[in-house]
Amino acid sequence: MGSSCFFSFLSVLSLLIISPAVTALPLHTSSRWLVDEAGQRVKLACVNWVTHLEVLVAEGLSKQPVDVISKRITSMGFNCVRLTWPLYLVTNDSLASLTVRQSFLSLGLSESISGLQANNPSIIDLSLIQAYQAVVSSLGANNVMVILDNHISKPGWCCSSSDGNGFFGDQYFNPDLWIQGLTRMATIFNGVPNVIGMSLRNELRGPRQNVKDWYRYMQGGAEAVHSANPDVLVILSGLGFDKDLSFIRNQPVNLTFTGKLVYEMHWYGFSDGKSWESGNPNQVCGRVVNNMMRLSGYLLDQGWPLFVSEFGMDLRGNNVNDNRFMDCFLGWAAELDLDFALWTLVGSYYLREGIVGLNEYYGVLDWNWCGTRNLTFLQRISALQTPFQGPGLSETNLHKVIFHPSTGLCVLRKSMLDPLTLGPCAASDSWRYTPQKTLSLRGTYFCLQAEGLGKPARLSIICTDPNSKWEIISDSKMHLSSTVGKDSVCLDVDPNNTIVTNTCKCLNRDNTCDPGSQWFKLVDSTRSPSYAESLR
Repeated sequence: MGSSCFFSFLSVLSLLIISPAVTALPLHTSSRWLVDEAGQRVKLACVNWVTHLEVLVAEGLSKQPVDVISKRITSMGFNCVRLTWPLYLVTNDSLASLTVRQSFLSLGLSESISGLQANNPSIIDLSLIQAYQAVVSSLGANNVMVILDNHISKPGWCCSSSDGNGFFGDQYFNPDLWIQGLTRMATIFNGVPNVIGMSLRNELRGPRQNVKDWYRYMQGGAEAVHSANPDVLVILSGLGFDKDLSFIRNQPVNLTFTGKLVYEMHWYGFSDGKSWESGNPNQVCGRVVNNMMRLSGYLLDQGWPLFVSEFGMDLRGNNVNDNRFMDCFLGWAAELDLDFALWTLVGSYYLREGIVGLNEYYGVLDWNWCGTRNLTFLQRISALQTPFQGPGLSETNLHKVIFHPSTGLCVLRKSMLDPLTLGPCAASDSWRYTPQKTLSLRGTYFCLQAEGLGKPARLSIICTDPNSKWEIISDSKMHLSSTVGKDSVCLDVDPNNTIVTNTCKCLNRDNTCDPGSQWFKLVDSTRSPSYAESLR
């Protein structure tokens, strides 16, 4: 590993919290939560690692040693990998018999072979399935859980409605072969403790899709996996590129086993076209979140775990559609305390859609898999990498933290006299949102008060005046608004991360402004502040 990569690695370590190892595996479900053998909640904070393209080898192994990549994953705060695989990896004998070297040679990727020889000499002459196992083993050695995701049948980039991989009966999607492949993978990884789940199929789609066949084959696949490997969670995707699980509301899945069923869904900015860029962000956020709750979020209320197994954004930061989407998504994901898998770990691909060395702008690692593409983004999601609540996490009474999606930070106080600021959510004070619509500090007589336009919000013991009442307004339900004299103001953040109040912005119609600095989400938590107590 080069020195520049080493220093980049250290910089990530110093800035982000390393997730603790999970030891009490396997996992099972308890209502909407995933829990370990001790009954304590385990939040999946995963990242997607691609292994389903034509090479059939985990991306990046020509750039860095597999153990370096595994350690990088934990240093970035992730405790889990959704590791994709194509069905043909275990059902097509001519592919399965290839070694890693032979697979690269067959595609003319000689430069990647040199990189693999240098970085992963123990892997280059393994068979493709052995190489996949070696990646899982490296992740396990670094306390990273793995979800095996059957991403596609025929190796290649995914997904389109007409690629022959979309639904049962498509050109490359024979249901019997699929169940055979799931059974083989479940069997191969039976007894591998860090393999905690299997995602049965990614993004069902296309003209053939229908609910009747969904139940027939997904229930059959679930039973096959559980029979071959009863330890793993069985993760089911919906229809319409994994956006639609609405049909389960009135017809629950019927399985012979319990405690292992999880549903998954996907959500990107482009899932809604260019709506975020062309529409008013508050109105789009409200509309799209309501639609997501109708299509899949309702499952949480029914007592089922919901895993957002793909979301992501262009990490160059110049895609307005993605930027606005992410502010909305992170507020929603924090409020619901969702398990998730970010797309993607991958900094670049060996070969994607005919292009050698394609740069992946959604990738958290850079092109050479050495540095991080956007450290600010990793800091934004760090608060979501640990749970806010759940079984076994009742460290203190239920309270609110005031989460700011655009930074990933929470509202903190340094003292009763200093201005409120943004800081790590792990250090957040405990807030209470009262029926009188005051935001009070639990265990004190103090509440949040607006002082006027452009002025810092402050703590006060006078909590009955209009400027101590905070309404949750706008379609996004993320503006906190109060009244000072004749002025309506909204909670905001200044360039120094001080909490101030300003004129409420972008509430409706206007599609040119960005409300992100004024978006706050009141999130339920039962976690003790890690060091806020020492500030009292």
